[in-house]
Amino acid sequence: MTLRKGAPAGAIALLAALASAPAMAERSLTIGTIVPPSALDPHFHNTSNNNQALRQIFDSLVYFDNTGKLMPGLALSWRPVDELTWEIRLRPGVRFHDGTPFEAEDVAFTIARAPNVPNSPAAFTPYVRGIAAVEVVDPTTLRIRTRAPTPMMDWDLVFVMMLSRKIHGPEPTTADFTSGRLAVGTGPYRHVAFTPNERHEIARNPDYWGEAQPWDRVVTRYIPNPGARVATLLSGEVDLIDGVPYQDMPRLEADPAIAVSGSDSITSVYMFPDAMRDQTPHVTDRAGQPLPQNPLRDRRVRQALSLAVNRPAIVERLYQGQGRAADQFASPPALHRVPDLPPLAYDLARGRQLLAEAGYPTGFRLTIHGPNGFFSGDDNLLQAIAQGFTRIGVETQVQTMPPAPLFTRATNREFSLFMSYLSSDTAINYLRQVVMTRDPERGTGPFNRQRYANPAVDGPAGDALRTMDEPRRAALTEQASRALLDDMGVIPLIYLRYNWASWKDRVRYLPSHRGYTSAMWAVPAR
Repeated sequence: MTLRKGAPAGAIALLAALASAPAMAERSLTIGTIVPPSALDPHFHNTSNNNQALRQIFDSLVYFDNTGKLMPGLALSWRPVDELTWEIRLRPGVRFHDGTPFEAEDVAFTIARAPNVPNSPAAFTPYVRGIAAVEVVDPTTLRIRTRAPTPMMDWDLVFVMMLSRKIHGPEPTTADFTSGRLAVGTGPYRHVAFTPNERHEIARNPDYWGEAQPWDRVVTRYIPNPGARVATLLSGEVDLIDGVPYQDMPRLEADPAIAVSGSDSITSVYMFPDAMRDQTPHVTDRAGQPLPQNPLRDRRVRQALSLAVNRPAIVERLYQGQGRAADQFASPPALHRVPDLPPLAYDLARGRQLLAEAGYPTGFRLTIHGPNGFFSGDDNLLQAIAQGFTRIGVETQVQTMPPAPLFTRATNREFSLFMSYLSSDTAINYLRQVVMTRDPERGTGPFNRQRYANPAVDGPAGDALRTMDEPRRAALTEQASRALLDDMGVIPLIYLRYNWASWKDRVRYLPSHRGYTSAMWAVPAR
């Protein structure tokens, strides 16, 4: 500031005092989380770890709050005009981090780009494939025309993060996002730096359209080892961690300096058997010789394996009560799941009987695969499952690996039986994403890595996706879910509970039913 000649002495003294005062301290947050994003491209890989990182930088038209409620994002409102048209009213005055205005034409650009990202291991196709056209009515109004009735359009738009045709066009590459050059959104935080598998740094966006964020700087460190994650918290190197190991919960809850928060989740953990091929890898007879036919093709074998999983014991002993035993594929909070089902049975004798009926009275050998460092206790869960299989005569070995190579190999159909999870607020999305017949044109089955196909699932699930009448849609979804469970096309295991721990004097975390760890839900303690 420049003082005019003859300024009062008091003003000069005030300026001198301000100049000598320390600058306001920067408010920073350091997070320790399990899994790093595989890229910073918001349309490359539809996984929770990618989405939780990128939703801090990019916005969608509609978003979930951390309880699962649909909230206005870049769209102020949305409504179906008729069975083939949704009208969207956009939030005015929004700008990208570099100052570029967010415009209606950007929505059309984004929707065209989302299903066409090269080499995507888990595409966003299901959310946009049914869109036939995006028509700009005026600068803040657009209409989305669909090829068929699309009752879940508002839910689907949650998952499509918006780009700018001016910044990101015409053909952005995933490498350009991950380098940081195109990691430019409208979100509450700006990208600063990213070291793959190590750390991601973001900074508060001072021009954010929404509620101002409290953190000037956020550093996320990727610490897959659970013991190391807890040690890093207790040493004070990080303020907040996710994936609190279940065995450490009592100790951390008893520590007066540590705050622990948690939430039952929409995350369902399951085993995915290769039920379609005549021959499958990693299966032999008890002597190690190839079998003439893939035993997992037989429904009785899949049911026997399910009966060998002691889900209540896994939840109580392995997860210290932090979770729920599965009764179906869709998690308890999911819309239109089958109501009032009994728990999936644990019955070793019946499992052996089913194996014998299927032609395997002495069982066989099997190697199962799964992640190590994808969610808390994942490797131990796989070992518990293997022990149960072995008890009914299926001599089982376990191979674990980091998530990225696991899912690449699973997509290449290199496994007979592997473990994964899906998080969704709707039962129909569990079906559409994982078990409906894989069809890129229709946008079904992007996670159907075993190429499962069952007309009894596809028929009613496909009808549900086109039915605007909600009671009818619920009935069709339940019909497809029952058919999947009867066929044991996937073997449901448990529903996860997510837990976070933080220093009480630094940060309070608002738990997310999706399991997201985000600076947006971290509240300064003072």
